[in-house]
Amino acid sequence: MPSLLRNVKNIFIGQAKSPFDRDVFHKISLIAFLAWIGLGADGLSSSCYGPEAAFVALQGHTYLSVFVGLATVGTVFLISASYSQIIELFPSGGGGYLVASKLLNPTLGMFSGCALIIDYVLTISLSVASGTDAIFSFLPPEFQIIKLHMAVVGVILLTVLNMRGVKETIEPLIPVFMVFLITHAFIILYAFVTHAGQFPEVVSQAASEAKTASAQIGVFGVILLLLRSYSLGAGTYTGIEAVSNGLSVLRDPKVETGKRTMSYMAWSLAFTVFGLMVAYLLFHVVPQNGKTLNAVLFESMTHDWGKWGVVFLVTTLLSEAFILFVAAQTGFLGGPRVLASMAIDRWFPSKFANLSDRLVTQNGILIMGIAALITMVLAHGKVQLLVIFYSINVFITFFLSQLGMVIHWWNQRKEPGHWRRRICISGSGLVLTTFILCSVVLIKFHEGGWITLFVTGSLAILAIMIKRHYFKVAKMLHRLNTLVHAAMIAPVVTEKPVPFDPQGRTAVILVGGFNGLGLHTLFNIRRFFGKEFRNFVFVQVGIIDAGNFKGASEVVNLKEKVDKDLVRYISFMSQQGFYAEGMAYMGVDILEEAGKVIDVVSKRFPQAVIFGGQLVFPKETLWTRWLHNETVFALQRKFYQSGIPFVILPIRV
Repeated sequence: MPSLLRNVKNIFIGQAKSPFDRDVFHKISLIAFLAWIGLGADGLSSSCYGPEAAFVALQGHTYLSVFVGLATVGTVFLISASYSQIIELFPSGGGGYLVASKLLNPTLGMFSGCALIIDYVLTISLSVASGTDAIFSFLPPEFQIIKLHMAVVGVILLTVLNMRGVKETIEPLIPVFMVFLITHAFIILYAFVTHAGQFPEVVSQAASEAKTASAQIGVFGVILLLLRSYSLGAGTYTGIEAVSNGLSVLRDPKVETGKRTMSYMAWSLAFTVFGLMVAYLLFHVVPQNGKTLNAVLFESMTHDWGKWGVVFLVTTLLSEAFILFVAAQTGFLGGPRVLASMAIDRWFPSKFANLSDRLVTQNGILIMGIAALITMVLAHGKVQLLVIFYSINVFITFFLSQLGMVIHWWNQRKEPGHWRRRICISGSGLVLTTFILCSVVLIKFHEGGWITLFVTGSLAILAIMIKRHYFKVAKMLHRLNTLVHAAMIAPVVTEKPVPFDPQGRTAVILVGGFNGLGLHTLFNIRRFFGKEFRNFVFVQVGIIDAGNFKGASEVVNLKEKVDKDLVRYISFMSQQGFYAEGMAYMGVDILEEAGKVIDVVSKRFPQAVIFGGQLVFPKETLWTRWLHNETVFALQRKFYQSGIPFVILPIRV
């Protein structure tokens, strides 16, 4: 990277981090409190619109909100308890994608992952759009013309922040989160304390209204009204799954940290949502055009506080606006990790599992930011439209996760343990999430929810096409792996170590493991150049990606595998009567690491030629070029710039 670009990158993104730093995992991981902010803000921010949606859906039967609020609290704790089980069962993370893949089947897991990715894109778009709406509600009407532009800028800023790293993104958001938490806790407690004597009346009014509504619309009508209100408030539960998806960024011990984070999230969300719904009743809040129910509540509460009431009101509403921006973090934390997990399983290109020098899944963050920008522009930043698209997909994942857990605990019924209690938790979660999923789809489908399902289905079809392509390529490459067997049974020419031949030329071969690809390149050198080369140097770069960057032990295991592969090459060539040695490198960027070979080669082997293999398909298309990185060509340019010859040998598949 040119020095100017590197300096610009260091200013905005930050300097590179070393994956070999013993303390790096400690430095970039999140304690439960920070994870609560980064992963729990999405759920907590839903208190800005979830309780309102449920309250308004009661169509004037406001005291019935007590029953909806209690059902909501129960659902929050039930889903949280179920996901705590998932955290225990899958301590490496992966959440709904991994649960469905392992406990149901890979195809359902893929669909769950695609649903989550779209949901996280919508989380970013909706959160930023809602936050922008809230901020612009304080500004004169003439400023509305630039609202969409500011929302776009907000997505871009969050994208850049996330490129810096998880911890670096969350720490500046702590004050916003704490102001929201403190102001809303105070509002709820103030409402409860100042109206403590009215609680018996609220209970009696709720019972009386249930009887009155039953007489007007029938018992079945009351049940439908309550279920509709409960379903329309389903946005409250979005974000609960984020902890199980993001376990890899949590501080060790990850399971304990994850369960503690889940507990913080569940209690804070349940308290805030139920508290606000009861406060609506205590202050007799009614919807007003152009204002959220929360804003009406806060105004009713502070109207006689004088100037301090105005300050408190503005501070509280601004905290709601900014907590929505914090909530967008869930999309940037969860989405790239789901993409990385699916890329490792070959549902998406492997480049989405790559780490940047800041040790974040850079490509995933970029694609989430770009997708959120496109969604924002197409929806013109309209919250009402984005809300229709939102919350459908998360319940697809909830449903599949609960179904998988129910099947798992049923299969474990003969094993010692509390399987009955656990299957009751997962089973209850399955019933509730199935009902909510069906209700949300039916209610939102004709309003525009079909667009979300169409996009999710299209992404799933794309994933299936990618998987099939990689499967076909794997079958083709399997034929090359017969070379591994041939190498193992090749006759031994000499068992003595062969010294370096200073008069012979040196071939430096870039390999990616002891496999058919590397051996095919080696044999092609012998076939095309005969005895021109007497010395062979094998270079292998162990790439640290989202799949193996899970702890110091995983990095050590990767290093051991790379060393073992090189030893096999060295042993094979030594037995054939050639000098051989290996050079192992480890890092997140193959170009950066392979570039280190330049100094070694130019000093030790000035007459060396670099060799690399490249897959050649029967038909080269944009599709194959997108799915298969062309790193070897970038490496060739890098070596050419240093005056070192680099030969690319074709490997037909």
